[in-house]
Amino acid sequence: MDLRQLRCFVAVAEELHFGRAAQRIGMLPSALGRHIRMLEEDLGTRLLTRTTRIVALTADGACLLDEARALLLQADELSRRFRSRGRTQAATLRVGAIDSAAAGLLPMLLHDFRERHPRVAVQLVEDKTIRLLPRLLSGRLDLVFVRPPESPDRSLEFLFLFHETVVVAVPAGHPLAGRDRVRIEDLADEPVIVPERRSRPHSHDLTIKLFAEAGLQARVAQIAEEKQTIVNLVKAGLGVAIVPRWTAGMMAASVRFIPLEPHAAKGVDKLPLAAAWIRDSRDEVRDSMLATLRKRLVSYAERA
Repeated sequence: MDLRQLRCFVAVAEELHFGRAAQRIGMLPSALGRHIRMLEEDLGTRLLTRTTRIVALTADGACLLDEARALLLQADELSRRFRSRGRTQAATLRVGAIDSAAAGLLPMLLHDFRERHPRVAVQLVEDKTIRLLPRLLSGRLDLVFVRPPESPDRSLEFLFLFHETVVVAVPAGHPLAGRDRVRIEDLADEPVIVPERRSRPHSHDLTIKLFAEAGLQARVAQIAEEKQTIVNLVKAGLGVAIVPRWTAGMMAASVRFIPLEPHAAKGVDKLPLAAAWIRDSRDEVRDSMLATLRKRLVSYAERA
């Protein structure tokens, strides 16, 4: 039995739904179910009863829930105390970010932050939201920049920053490549490359919704997980893709990034970006970066 298994169990016990619990802690449902099974095997008892429609606590599960909550609170407080002590000895901030934020927001933020805090070492981790949030919860990261989940873990604090602007990536030789702007209707007959939904739900859903709002259905030609892979597939002529504008910073040769008409995304959720950290925790270094972020947020948003 370990703390990650207990976190998984508490999330499922409170949500009584594996999908919502997985979203809350930023984990794939299959991985969540595996941790629950391992915990039940370690304890030698069933903690949950599951059918196709219902998840319920067993008597042993109900008994464990309060104990698990108390143990996790104690572990989190212990971790916070020692991280705080470590700050007085070595000023290192561990920051995680999704790829578009790493390409666009972080260079600006780190430049402004280091002007006032030149001695702070910043360790950067680039990954997907679904992998960054568990690292934050486990104490391996101090601050992350992610797409906010639909059902966030209650132990995390989120600060919405802004919506990232999206553009259309097309091969340089494409008939649309010479346009200053394009409409979704211009893409009606184009093969579209979309992100894999389990790991990038916001980006995947945005593409589908933009087409639906225009009364169209996206012609999905390829699903890919990594933004760089998507851009390279566009470069190879396999289709077009709707991506965050900051993706253009990847500077793929032979790919053009064209703005969408302003009305194209009317009524459709764009790509939200948020900062997240452990709720009710004290960290002078992290809070200094958040102060810089808040001070310069309007400027950063204008460039998103």
